Amino acid sequence: MRIIISGKNLDVTEGLKTAVEDKLGKLERYFTPETEVIVTLSVEKERQKIEVTIPVKGNIIRSEQTSNDMYVSIDLVEEVIERQLRKYKNKIVDKKQEGGNFQKAYIEKDYDEDEEVKIIRTKRFGIKPMYPEDACVQMELLGHNFFVFYNAETEQVNVVYKRKGNTYGLIEPDF
Repeated sequence: MRIIISGKNLDVTEGLKTAVEDKLGKLERYFTPETEVIVTLSVEKERQKIEVTIPVKGNIIRSEQTSNDMYVSIDLVEEVIERQLRKYKNKIVDKKQEGGNFQKAYIEKDYDEDEEVKIIRTKRFGIKPMYPEDACVQMELLGHNFFVFYNAETEQVNVVYKRKGNTYGLIEPDF
């Protein structure tokens, strides 16, 4: 497993590099030696953020954690990645897929599914046709960070969402 570490608005010190390699090095038992783990450390005001991306056979395992201490963020990201790996491993076994970047021992070992996806609530609401700009206004009025609507221009269900820097995004289906 190769860990590639870079910094954004931050010099990656030996201490940070060692902390990342020690924490994420625990994941080595899951992956083959040629697996790349891409780590980006960044600082924005008081926020210390770590982003970890691991491309694995047609999918991406990714986690982003933020706190006011980079070492805490590093600890958090490792826990989240391990949880995602357990879910992904069960998906591979259930669908009898090839393991790809994963070690054979990891795929063959049984793990308990501690976090099964459970839908606990279903909401139903009427959707009236509107334009994306109107949907953004409605989203702001509701105080949400996304809004599902029926696009009057394309006559399809779309989603608008709030992005960083007070900008908006639009998700359209691609059939």
